[in-house]
This record gives sequence, C-alpha cells and structure tokens, in this order.
Amino acid sequence: MKKIFSILLVFLIFIFIYFLQSNFFIWFNIAGVKPNLFIILTLFIGIFIGKAYGFSIGIIFGLLLDFFTGKAIGINAISLAIVGLCGGIFIKNISKDSRITIMLMTIVATFIAEVISYTLQIMLFNLSIEIIPFLKIILLEILFNSMIIIIIYPIIQRAGIVIEKIFTEKKILTRYY
Repeated sequence: MKKIFSILLVFLIFIFIYFLQSNFFIWFNIAGVKPNLFIILTLFIGIFIGKAYGFSIGIIFGLLLDFFTGKAIGINAISLAIVGLCGGIFIKNISKDSRITIMLMTIVATFIAEVISYTLQIMLFNLSIEIIPFLKIILLEILFNSMIIIIIYPIIQRAGIVIEKIFTEKKILTRYY
C-alpha cells in the first residue's frame, strides 16, 4: 500500500513539475533555455528507488511528455529511461549524502539525456547538425539544473530517504512457538 501511495505521489510531483515547467519557466529562463526538471526527478528516482524503477518510470514520464508536447513519441522516453537507469547504476559506488556528488551526477545525466535527445531528433527528423547552438543550450541547461539541485537538494534528500525505506523494507512474517 505504501509503494502504491509513493508511486502516486511521484506521479503527482510529475504533474506539478509539468505545469511548473510549462508555465513558470516560460518567463524564468536564460537565453530561452529552461531547466529540465524531469531529468532531475527521474535521476532521483533511479538513485533512491533503484535502476529498475528509474528505468520504467523514465519510460512512462518520457511517453507522457512526448504525448503532451506533441513531439515524436519515444524521444523523451528513451532519454529519461537511460537517466533513470544511470541513476541506479551510479549510486552503487557513490554516497547519496554528498551534494557535490549529486550535482555532478545531475550534470552527467543532463548531458547524457540531451545528447541522446538531440541525436534521436537528428536521426528522426533529418535535421542538420549544429554544434555551437547545441553546446550553448546544453551548457545553460546544465547550469540551470545544477543551480536547482543546490537549492532543493535537502528536500529531495529527505523525501528520497523516506521513499527508499518504503521500497527496500523487507516484510518478514515469523512465528514464534
């Protein structure tokens, strides 16, 4: 029951982030570049719940984003699924308590997601490759996501620890005679 409630809560956070990103960050951007809060959310699901949940929730969130934005179905799903998977893989050797480590993971995840998304868009839509504008966009998005991690990391860490306990608890039924 707690797992279902937690997943519903994560879905409500997804909806809140969608409205925040589509309404608030239209006015609050740097040179037309907005942060990608979905990368941060999917990364933290992978970090605190595990790579299987990160991968599957990344696919679901990506498909919903593709459906809402009207882009080709699957681009965001693939990039967010890989971010969730990477979050689960990276955290095995890294501490969750270090803000700098989590910020570096966010930088790497943002870079990976944007490179995958850009590469898939080039392949699907037969676009020309423009390196300088892409680097500008990716650097600004990395800067934006890093600033957001610095600000909201304590909240995410507390919520992540609670969710991690819910998903990793073992239910053992023992009988004593």
